[in-house]
Amino acid sequence: MGRLCHMDLQNLPRVDDLATELGARGLPRRLATTVARTAVEAARSEIRKGGSPDPTSHAIEIATTIASTRPTRIVNATGVLLHTNLGRARLPVDAVVAATETATGYSNVEFDVGTGARGSRAAYAKHLLQALTGAAAALVVNNNAGALLLALAAIAGSGSAVVSRGEEIEIGGSFRLPELMIASGCRLVEVGTTNRTRLEDYKREIETAAAILKVHPSNYRVQGFAESTPLADLVEPARRHGVPLIADIGSGLLDANVPWLPGSPPAWLADEPAVRQTLEAGADVVLFSGDKLLGGPQTGIAVGRTDLIERMARHPLARALRIDGATHAALARTLELYADDRGGEIPFWAMVSLDYDELERRHRQLLDELGGKGDVVRGESVPGAGSVPGATIASPNLHVHGDADELFARLLSATPPILARRREGELIIDLRTVDPGDDLLVAETLA
Repeated sequence: MGRLCHMDLQNLPRVDDLATELGARGLPRRLATTVARTAVEAARSEIRKGGSPDPTSHAIEIATTIASTRPTRIVNATGVLLHTNLGRARLPVDAVVAATETATGYSNVEFDVGTGARGSRAAYAKHLLQALTGAAAALVVNNNAGALLLALAAIAGSGSAVVSRGEEIEIGGSFRLPELMIASGCRLVEVGTTNRTRLEDYKREIETAAAILKVHPSNYRVQGFAESTPLADLVEPARRHGVPLIADIGSGLLDANVPWLPGSPPAWLADEPAVRQTLEAGADVVLFSGDKLLGGPQTGIAVGRTDLIERMARHPLARALRIDGATHAALARTLELYADDRGGEIPFWAMVSLDYDELERRHRQLLDELGGKGDVVRGESVPGAGSVPGATIASPNLHVHGDADELFARLLSATPPILARRREGELIIDLRTVDPGDDLLVAETLA
C-alpha cells in the first residue's frame, strides 16, 4: 500500500506543467501557478488518505470558477434598466471618453489650472450640481451610503438622529440603515411605527435632536393602513428648533419636471422625489446616488446648505470617501449633458424613451431569426436598482420556447455572456436594455 501511494505521488503532474495548461486557458501565469499548486497539494493529501484524485480536473474546475469572476461585458436582456448586479447605469459615451483620457494621463483632479495652486477635488461637478439643482453647495463622494454616513457623522455627530421606523430600510447586500447610522457615531432615535409615523412622533424628540433624517423607501412600498409625514411638514418645527433636516432620496432624479424629455414627465415617475423639489420643499441637505436615475458613474452626492456641506467636506471621513479623477470626469460629462439640455441622450433616459412599436419590431425580427420558436407578448421593463419601487414601463417581451433553465445557462456561457429572465418556467428576452447592435448576437446565441 505504501509503495502504491509512493507511485501515485510520483505520478502527480508537475506544478509548472499544470500551470502552463491553465495559462493556455487564459489564466495569468502567477494565478495559474497558485491554482496548480493548490490542486496538486490537495491531490497529495487525498492520496495519503487512500483516495484516487484527479488534480488536473480539479485545477481546471478551480480555474474556471475564478475565470468566471473576471470583469467582462454582459449583454443585459433582462429589461432591468439599472441592474445593480450588472453595474447599474450605462455611462454616456462622452463620459467614458473623458474617464479614459483622465485615467490614462494626468489631470486637474485636485489642481487649479487658473492659479497654479492646489484646487478642490470635483470642483467642476460641484458647480454643475449647484446650477442644476439650485443648491447653495455640493459635495461628491464614492456612493450614496458613503454620503449618508458622512452626513450623519458631520452633522449629527454623537447626538441623536431621528428617523421613522417605517423608513429603516434594508437594501441589497444586507445593507441596513440602522447599522449605518450607528456606525456614523450618532445615536439612533426611532419614532412612529412600521406603518404609521405622524408629525407628533417627530415633535416629541425634536428638542433634543441633532438631526432629522427622512429616507425615501426606494425598494419597497407600505400600502393599506399606512401614514407617513411629508418632508414639508417637518420643515417648520425643524427650523424653529435649529435642527438640520437631511433627506436621503436615493435614486437621484434631478428635477420632477424631467425637462430633458419631450412632453409631460413619464407616469411611472409620479411618486418619485426629485432633488430640486426636495430642496425647494425645505430640506437642508439632500443625498442621492449618481448611478441610478442620474445615469452617471457610481457616486454619492450631497447638495444643500453651505455650512452643512462644508462641515461634511471638513470631516475626516470625507477623505476616505472621496472619488478619483476618472470618476469625476465621467460625472462631470454626464452632468454637462443635463446642463446642455441633452439629458435625453444619457443611456438610461434613451432606453426609457424607446418607442414601443420599434421595440416590438426588433423582438419580432429576433423571433424570425429563431424560426418562430417563441411568442412576442406585451410585458414590462423596470427601472431597477431600488428606484421607483413598483413602477413598470410597458415593453414587448419575447418568451422563448424550450427548457428555460438550459437556455438561461447556455446564454450565460456565451461570449459575451447574455443575461435573460426566467419566470414560471419560461425564458424571457427584453430588448429594451439591449443595444440594437447586439440583437444579432442574441439571436445567433439563442439559435
